[in-house]
Amino acid sequence: QVELVESGGGLVQAGGSLKLSCTASGTIYSIGVMGWYRQAPGKQRELVADITTDLNTNYGDSVKGRFTISRTNAKNTVYLQMNSLKSEDTAVYYCSGTVHYNDRVSQDFWGQGTQVTVSS
Repeated sequence: QVELVESGGGLVQAGGSLKLSCTASGTIYSIGVMGWYRQAPGKQRELVADITTDLNTNYGDSVKGRFTISRTNAKNTVYLQMNSLKSEDTAVYYCSGTVHYNDRVSQDFWGQGTQVTVSS
């Protein structure tokens, strides 16, 4: 059983910062790509950012230059530093990870989500 647990969400004023963390635990051989997605009310879930094991990153257009994704492989943890937050960043943020059980078998997992609310 694998579990991804997020933390760090909350309420912040526009222009402020928050840092999200997500740690994977359980029977894990290795974790491939880890990422953050978000879903605002009435909208589809969208990619915020993702990062490979060798630290290559990819960002959604709306967060480029404001958000930074990073990870600590030894701790199976991914982070999302969010700066210059805007009201439109308000959403539930979900962590994701591709967990490898061995060299051939993998499965995608999601965290339970953490609410980020930006007040204007």
